[in-house]
Amino acid sequence: MPKTIRILSIDGGGIRGLIPAVILGKLERLTGQPIAHLFDLVAGTSTGGILALGLSRPGPDGRPLFAAEKMAELYEKEGNTIFTTSLWRKIRSVGSLTEERYPAHGIESVLKHYFGASRLKDACTDVLVPSYEIERRVPFFFRSAMARERADYDFPMWLAARATSAAPTYFEPAKVPAGQDHWALIDGGVFANNPAACALVEARTRYPEATDFVVVSVGTGIRLKRFAIEDAQKWGAARWLRPVLDIVLDGGSATVDYQLRQLIGADYHRFQASLQPGEDAMDDVRPKTLRALRLQAEGLCRERAGELIALADRLVAIGRSRQKLAA
Repeated sequence: MPKTIRILSIDGGGIRGLIPAVILGKLERLTGQPIAHLFDLVAGTSTGGILALGLSRPGPDGRPLFAAEKMAELYEKEGNTIFTTSLWRKIRSVGSLTEERYPAHGIESVLKHYFGASRLKDACTDVLVPSYEIERRVPFFFRSAMARERADYDFPMWLAARATSAAPTYFEPAKVPAGQDHWALIDGGVFANNPAACALVEARTRYPEATDFVVVSVGTGIRLKRFAIEDAQKWGAARWLRPVLDIVLDGGSATVDYQLRQLIGADYHRFQASLQPGEDAMDDVRPKTLRALRLQAEGLCRERAGELIALADRLVAIGRSRQKLAA
């Protein structure tokens, strides 16, 4: 039984998932190993769930199929397909007031292309992906560990990715078959945009004899835009619609960050960039915005280079010590 468990957590944030993809690509280059071999559990919400599943999708040889940099291409090359809509839909939705901003076929086509026929049980490492069930009003977790034990909890990876990223006002809920019934699922960010605490609980449950936990939490950028009270005091429901979603996501992520710092201490590593207004939208796929997000991630890697190198060495050393014990 391993004594030190390595956990990776990836926040939600739409197109800003490019940031953690670039940071994790740096970690892969430093270690020479894929993310799925560096961590015992990978948790991700929304766009982070897409990354968690993508980085654990097996190839024909059973090894992880996608490197982190390949997943970064999903955002840079497929963003226009995911976040695309017609002029008529823009008019009809009245700024997302009457229906979701984007049709589901764009994101579904991309997810099916990247995940193919892979299923949750096939993940190269344990995966935890939060979603929320709106008919039963309960949190729902896609868990590769449960998928290996129960056929009724084994879902196509693309469908799990679709469910966790069904952000309210952006995409319609995902209807996921469940035998003769179904699950009605939306973005897990409504309760766990930063799933690090969920991941720690999962790891403690899965590995009750573990004595230490190394937790790496990667954000999709914190917004620096402020809401003036003079403006907010005049807002009604329509004006609050978009800001309140941003506040819920950012506030929840910051709260979990504080909790993990207190619980884990030095073995907790949080990587989070700061985003200027104009580069913080979840659906801005303009080339200049994608370039800004990549530069933010690269800048953070330079600023935290020493920590990243030490972290890479630690993760590899844990893996090597296990191999020696098993030999």
